[in-house]
Amino acid sequence: MRHATILAALALAGCAAKPAPGPVTASSKPLPAGLDPSRDPGFPSRYVARPQTPVALVGATVLTGTGVEITAGTVLVREGRIEAVGAGLLVPAGYTKVDARGRWVTPGVIDAHSHLGVYAHPGVPANDDGNELTDPNTAQVWAEHSVWPQDPGFDTAREAGVTAMQILPGSGNLFGGRSVTLKNVPADTVQGMKFPGAPYGLKMACGENPKRVYGAKGRAPSTRMGNVAGYRAAWINAADYARKWDKWRAEGKGDPPKRDLQLDTLAGVLKGEILVQNHCYRADEMAIMIDIAREFGYKITAFHHATEAYKIAPLLAREGICVATWANWWGYKMEVYDAIEENAAMIERAGGCAVIHSDDGTLIQHLNQEAAVALSAGRRAGIRISEAEAVKWFTANPAKMLGIADRTGSIEPGKAADLVLWSANPFSIYALADRVWIDGATVYDRKDPTYRRHSDFLLGQPGQELPR
Repeated sequence: MRHATILAALALAGCAAKPAPGPVTASSKPLPAGLDPSRDPGFPSRYVARPQTPVALVGATVLTGTGVEITAGTVLVREGRIEAVGAGLLVPAGYTKVDARGRWVTPGVIDAHSHLGVYAHPGVPANDDGNELTDPNTAQVWAEHSVWPQDPGFDTAREAGVTAMQILPGSGNLFGGRSVTLKNVPADTVQGMKFPGAPYGLKMACGENPKRVYGAKGRAPSTRMGNVAGYRAAWINAADYARKWDKWRAEGKGDPPKRDLQLDTLAGVLKGEILVQNHCYRADEMAIMIDIAREFGYKITAFHHATEAYKIAPLLAREGICVATWANWWGYKMEVYDAIEENAAMIERAGGCAVIHSDDGTLIQHLNQEAAVALSAGRRAGIRISEAEAVKWFTANPAKMLGIADRTGSIEPGKAADLVLWSANPFSIYALADRVWIDGATVYDRKDPTYRRHSDFLLGQPGQELPR
């Protein structure tokens, strides 16, 4: 029996090693390079994990990101993965011991909404590459083509425990373009930071931003109903485009459809390959966006900012839509006036997926503290949530939202050793990230000056104060 099992496993392994077959067509004649979206390799990740040795973090309070708190816990890391976690674990020979007594260990911080690299430091027009404000629908642009990997914001985020993040286009358009998920490692190219296998996202935006930008130009949309008409027209075109490709692949007759980069992205959403990341503040608009998604048969992965999510928390929980929000940001435009600090806690109480995000190069350094504000506000309102649960708001839940939860976001055997060793309870205003690991390799050590990266670009540039 064991022999047969081994043979079966080898056979499966052999199948897995074969390249995936391309789309079946009646003619089976491949199109020239770049013309068939299903065969386009795109811009693949070239991330390579750094060298690592076995490590044991011993004696810490461990918040695993699964709702569990372990006192005097040990985390064993080997070959870039979590090997084991628990109290009283024996440390095997050959492991480097890190005395973590009196300190706390969490999964690496994940920011689900960042513009680092596309709005790089310093904030001058030359670095302003996050919003393609030339048409309400720019689904054809990809954020990774604007990312400057040497943005010093990546370094300051890493010093605050951020190990991964989603970089999004801005919110001036109905369809802003594709997002990209990065590992927060120093790299010369964006491909060296791309999270291997992470799905792309599509940035969509509701409300005031697109209607203000294009209304001011005397063109549609200039109202919220104009926004919705723009979404619907685009999805109709995308569905038709996908249908034509499917028909051509099935029949192999005649000329194939001409490839359209904008419709490639939207068709990818309709096929479930690209995740919708939807900027939307007001509860009524989120409900309308859910109705549009139902009309065209796609799913919204997350609402970003979502400061009125608490008004429809049960609906969002039923739909399985994550809510990425803040605690303290409100009032900077009309649609943000009804924000409350308890928003994330109320989503959690409803059984939903609450996420604390930044949308900012400074706040990304304080996501644990922003979560602490939301947790404290929830407790004052009578919502009892433990720190072991709330740590998910900036670790496991954003991983889920980005489609990478099977690889990172929690301290569980087999997952990537993306970890933070905090100087104190991470929900304390005084907590600092002492050490940070990505795939088991140290990427920051507060006591080791070789990990401190200083950039002249943090000093500013002449003229950066001038209006854009």
